[in-house]
Amino acid sequence: MRSTDNFFAMVYEVVKRIPKGRVTTYGNIAKILGKPNMSRQVGWALHANPSPETIPCYRVVDRFGRVSPAFVFGGANVQRNLLEKEGIIFDEKGCVKPCFFI
Repeated sequence: MRSTDNFFAMVYEVVKRIPKGRVTTYGNIAKILGKPNMSRQVGWALHANPSPETIPCYRVVDRFGRVSPAFVFGGANVQRNLLEKEGIIFDEKGCVKPCFFI
């Protein structure tokens, strides 16, 4: 097993624990895993998500609370729509309001 495979698996386990109606950041996941400088690699792992129906990668946003401009599982607005269906509210700049972060 490659070390990236193990890292990706650890990312997926963290993402599975994000509660419905909440979000976290790529950087926070990297910190949880003890790899604070690997937020970009967290993004790579989520881009390669092998099971979107059980690994809710749409609950991960950037450090400003912005969604991905080209969400990998369906286009630019899909991520925001999925989050709004869970009750997440965005501010006037298109960022998730801070009260929804874990």
